[in-house]
Amino acid sequence: MTTTENRFDTIIEDCKNIFIKKTIDYGTAWRVLRTISVVDQIFIKALRIRNIQGLKERKVEDDVASEFIGIVNYAVIGLIQLRLQNPVVEELSVQEAGDLYDNAVLETKSTLLNKNHDYGEAWREMSQESFVDLILMKLLRVRQILNNKGRTLISEGIDANYIDIINVEKYKIQNNEVSNLKNYLEKYI
Repeated sequence: MTTTENRFDTIIEDCKNIFIKKTIDYGTAWRVLRTISVVDQIFIKALRIRNIQGLKERKVEDDVASEFIGIVNYAVIGLIQLRLQNPVVEELSVQEAGDLYDNAVLETKSTLLNKNHDYGEAWREMSQESFVDLILMKLLRVRQILNNKGRTLISEGIDANYIDIINVEKYKIQNNEVSNLKNYLEKYI
């Protein structure tokens, strides 16, 4: 197993632990979310990070690492919702939600490893600002795909954008927020 795979697994395990704990606390209320609602949740988190990057002072002391984890987990929820195809009021067991999470992450990891082969992990050199801008761009793409009734002419679909968001966020957490993430995870896990 490569270093990238190990890091991916560690970060995703931490994100999944938060997801499972929230599932225990809230159930699977996220099952009612339509694609645009998932996109909007990620958009809000990404915009908050972008705003914080430009601020000298913050009024809310919520840890930015928690926003990155939220982006990963909402993108996983987005993939799950796409696979289940029908946002409904439905309570899934914690086990079933965890299994769905694992399946979505497995697809994401495969894409990551394939892209790393071709791109040579170029995103390791990206600035913090570029990571957030890239996430926002992918969300705007998903909104346009939804406006196009889910159809694209030559571009990847909604699922590919969610996968890229997870992988970009994983790099962001890994490269730039490790100490903040560690503190956050120690607090909540």
